[in-house]
Amino acid sequence: MSATIEMITGDPAADEVRRQGLRRMRTVAVSLLLLAALVYALTLGEDGFWGFVNAGAEASMVGAIADWFAVTALFRHPLGIPVPHTALIPKRKDQLGQGLQEFVGENFLHEDIIRERITSAEVSLRVGRWLGEPSHARRVVDEVADVAAIALTKVRDEHVESLVRDALVPRFHEEPIAPLLGGLLAETLNDDLHRGLVDLAVSELHDWLVANPDTVTEVLGERAPWWTPPVLNDKVTARIHVELVRWVADIRDDPRHHVREALDSVLGQLAHDLLEDPATQERTERLKDRLLDHPQVIASSVSLWNALRRALTTSLQDPEGAVRSRLLVELAAFAQRLQDDRALRERLDGMAADAAVFGVERYGEEITAVITHTIERWDGKEAARRIELHVGRDLQFIRINGTIVGGLVGVLIHTVSVLAA
Repeated sequence: MSATIEMITGDPAADEVRRQGLRRMRTVAVSLLLLAALVYALTLGEDGFWGFVNAGAEASMVGAIADWFAVTALFRHPLGIPVPHTALIPKRKDQLGQGLQEFVGENFLHEDIIRERITSAEVSLRVGRWLGEPSHARRVVDEVADVAAIALTKVRDEHVESLVRDALVPRFHEEPIAPLLGGLLAETLNDDLHRGLVDLAVSELHDWLVANPDTVTEVLGERAPWWTPPVLNDKVTARIHVELVRWVADIRDDPRHHVREALDSVLGQLAHDLLEDPATQERTERLKDRLLDHPQVIASSVSLWNALRRALTTSLQDPEGAVRSRLLVELAAFAQRLQDDRALRERLDGMAADAAVFGVERYGEEITAVITHTIERWDGKEAARRIELHVGRDLQFIRINGTIVGGLVGVLIHTVSVLAA
C-alpha cells in the first residue's frame, strides 16, 4: 500500500518575500557569469595585461558554471538532463530525512546537552521572577481558579456514586480496619491526645448542665414512677441535678479521677483487643461491612461531595474569595523563595532536567522519527521547491563566490604559466 503524498503548505506572504530574494540573487549570479563571458570574448587572443584578464574571465566562467551545476543538482536535473547524482532532494529525500533524524538524535537529544541547556536556562529563577510580578501571579491564580471551577462542575453525582460504589467501598471491604483502629487508638493513648478531648467534653457537659437545670429535671421527671407525688419528684430531680453537676465538676477538675482512669482502662483494653483479639477484630470487621453496605453511605458521600463542591465553586468564582486570596499569597511566597533560595532552584532545575532526560530516553526515537515520517509523506518535487525557496537565496552565494574565486585562481594559474615560460 503506497504512502499518502502530502503537499507542503506555508505562509504565502512569507513565501513571496523569499521568492523575490531568490530571484534577485539568481540575477546577480547570472549577471556575473554573463559579465565574465563578455570579458572573455572581448579579451580573447590578447597578451600582456589583457591576457591576465582573459584567463581570469575564463576561470570565472568555469567556476560559475560548475557551482551552478552543483547548486542546481541538489533540486533538479540541470537543463533537464538526467545526469547521475543530480536532483538529489527529489530522488533521495527519504534517505536525507533518515540522516537528518539521526543527526538530530545524536547531536541534540543527548543527555549531557539537555542537562546543560536546562541548567544554563535557569528555568526556576525565571519562573520565580515572572511570578514575582503581581499581575502575573494574579493571572496564574485566575486561570487555575477558572479551570478548577469548570472541572468541578463537570463531575456529576453519578460519577461520585460510581467512584464510591465501585472503587472505594470494595477497597474498604478488603482492607482490615481493626488493626488500623487499634494502632491509632494505642498511639493516641500513648501520647495522651485523648485527654484534651475528654477535658473538652466534660467541660462542655458541665456548662450545659449548669445552664439547663429545667431540661435535666424534666427529663428525670418523665422517668419517675407515676404514683409518686409531684412535690417529691421535684425535690428528688433537683437533688439529682445538683449531684450530677458536682460529679461532673469533680471529673473536670481532677486529672486523676477514677472515671478518667476507668475510661483510660477501657480505651486501652479496646486498643489491645483490636490489635490482638480475633473475636473483637471479627466484630469490628462485621460492623465495618454493615456500615459500608448501608445505602446511606453512598447517599451521604454524594451529599458531602455536593456540599464541598458548592463551597469550593463559590469561593473559586469570587475574585476576592478566600481560596483565590490564599492561592495568591502562597504563589507570591513561592515566587520569592524561588528567587532567594539557590538550593531550591538547583533542586527544581535538576528535577526538570531529569524529567526531560527521561522523556528523551523513553520517547526520543519517536520524536525524531517524526522527521523521517513527515519527509517520507512529502512529494519529492514539491519538497525540493520548498527547500530551495527557503535556502536557495543563500546558496546563490556559492555561485557568486565560485565566479569570483575562480577568476582569481585563473589569474594565479596564468601568472604561474607566464613565469614558468
